[in-house]
Amino acid sequence: METNATYTSLVAVGDSFTEGMSDLLPDGSYRGWADLLAGRLAARAPGFRYANLAVRGKLIGQIVDEQVDRAAAMGADVVTLVGGLNDTLRPTCDMGRVRGLLEEAVEKLAPSCGRLVLMRSPGRHGPVMERFRPRMEELFSFVDELASRHGADVVDLYGATALGDPRLWDADRLHLTGEGHRRVAEAVWQTLGLAPEYDWQAALPAAVPAGWMTRRVDDVRFARQHLGPWIGRRLTGRSSGDGRPAKRPELLPYEERPAEGAGPLT
Repeated sequence: METNATYTSLVAVGDSFTEGMSDLLPDGSYRGWADLLAGRLAARAPGFRYANLAVRGKLIGQIVDEQVDRAAAMGADVVTLVGGLNDTLRPTCDMGRVRGLLEEAVEKLAPSCGRLVLMRSPGRHGPVMERFRPRMEELFSFVDELASRHGADVVDLYGATALGDPRLWDADRLHLTGEGHRRVAEAVWQTLGLAPEYDWQAALPAAVPAGWMTRRVDDVRFARQHLGPWIGRRLTGRSSGDGRPAKRPELLPYEERPAEGAGPLT
């Protein structure tokens, strides 16, 4: 393990997971694992530079068109790429096209940076996710294949039992809480060869199971506030990120560039 490794720049590419939903800050913007990781790396390297090009709701084709070339041109020490999962959650999905676009992204990014980090995204259990699980696992198998061919690192969040705990997921059941993002940041930190600060895969303390009525009320609230609008966007081809800029579009010194573009919740 390269515990003395020093990185001077990080570029994050992807969708809502990398943008930071739902690690909510008091001003209504999102932080997330990539911001947390950048802050920790910046503490080790004066002048550390960071860009986060990720925008919620983006499909892999949009990530390739809008983010990949920009990220490659930045020549960062570390680039993280997480994409394709939104495609698998659409009513119809051409997995061949998803694989092709993901391969195009990796082929452009791998030679442009010091280390390319890919991920098998975390997943929780539930009837909605179970419907799409075969596609998700096909995607993750291809991520492993790409990493092997191009010398990229893979962070296996999908295989981490602890990240399936519903207490690490927001009320929308699609995005991690602040604690979930903190664990992802630690997982990437360790993948980069840096000394572990804690066990990101540690199970949460045992909890008293919620009663039947509480679970049903939560299910109804989830369906009304989150599942219905999410299905509506999938069916109409709309995205929660339509027209939204990246929060850190330029590779600039970390402390000198506050998060922009994330804006308040809508």
